Amino acid sequence: MQDGQFEVVVDGGRLRGSVTGHGDPVLLLHGGPGLPCSYLGPLVDQLADGDEVACYQQRGLPPSTAGAPYDLRTQVADAIAVLDALGWERAVVAGHSWGGHLLLHLLPDHPERVSAALVIDTLGGVGDGGEAEFDAEMLRRTPAQDLARVEQLEAQAMQGLGSDADLMESMRLLWPAYFADPAAAAPFSLEAFSVEAYAATFASLHDELPGLAARLAGIAVPTLFVHGAAGPMPVTASTDSAEAIGPSASVEVLADAGHFPWVERPGAIRAALDRLTGR
Repeated sequence: MQDGQFEVVVDGGRLRGSVTGHGDPVLLLHGGPGLPCSYLGPLVDQLADGDEVACYQQRGLPPSTAGAPYDLRTQVADAIAVLDALGWERAVVAGHSWGGHLLLHLLPDHPERVSAALVIDTLGGVGDGGEAEFDAEMLRRTPAQDLARVEQLEAQAMQGLGSDADLMESMRLLWPAYFADPAAAAPFSLEAFSVEAYAATFASLHDELPGLAARLAGIAVPTLFVHGAAGPMPVTASTDSAEAIGPSASVEVLADAGHFPWVERPGAIRAALDRLTGR
C-alpha cells in the first residue's frame, strides 16, 4: 500500500483500491454489479471521519484489471484477498446494494474475518430477495415515455447483450427512481458500467439465492441492516434477511431516504455504524 492506494493479485488480474481515514478498519463493498466504486465517495468521506475505510474497484472495471469469472464464490474470495492485502485479520464490512448482497455471502463463508456487518439497502437473502418487487417499483416510478427503452435495455443486459453504453443509458433513465423524491434526485454522475460484470454476476446470484437463507441462519456476527423507507427496495428484503440470521441481526429503517441514504440523510450511515460497533 502506498499513498492510500493498494492492489492485490486475484484470479484473472488485479484489484485496485484506496484507503482513507484513521481508526478501526472498515471494508466498503460497492453496488452494481458492474458499477464504478467512485459513487461511494461521499459515504467514504462520512465513514472515514472516525474509521480507516478501504474501498476497491470490483472486477470488471478500471482501474482494476480482473475480469471473468464473476461468480459469487470468486467475488467473496476477492473480498478476502483485499482484507489479506491490507493486513486486516478482522474488520467491519459494509456493503451497499449488490455489495450488501455480496456481504450476505461473505458472512457464512468467513464469519471469522468480519467483526460486524453493515448491510445498506440491499437485495435480500430470502426468497427472491425482493427483486421482483424492486423491479416493479422502479418501473412504476419511471416516466412512461422512458419505460419501453428501459425494458429493452435491461432485457439485453441480463442476456449479456448490448453495450456498456446501453446499460449506462438505462441507468440514467432509471436514476431518479432510486430516490425518495425522484424530482429531487441527485445529479447522475456515473462514468462507466460493465454489462459483462452485470449479467454474469446476476446469473451467479440467481443460482446461489435459493440456498442463501439456510446458510445465513445462526450467524453470530453483529449485523445491522439499514434500509431507506422511501426507496424502491422493499423493506422486507432487509427484515426477512435479519429474521433468517437470528438474534445477532437487527434492522433500522430510515424515513425520507431511498436507495442512497447517505445522500438524502447525511450522517445516518455514520451514526448507524457507531451504534453497530457500540460507540
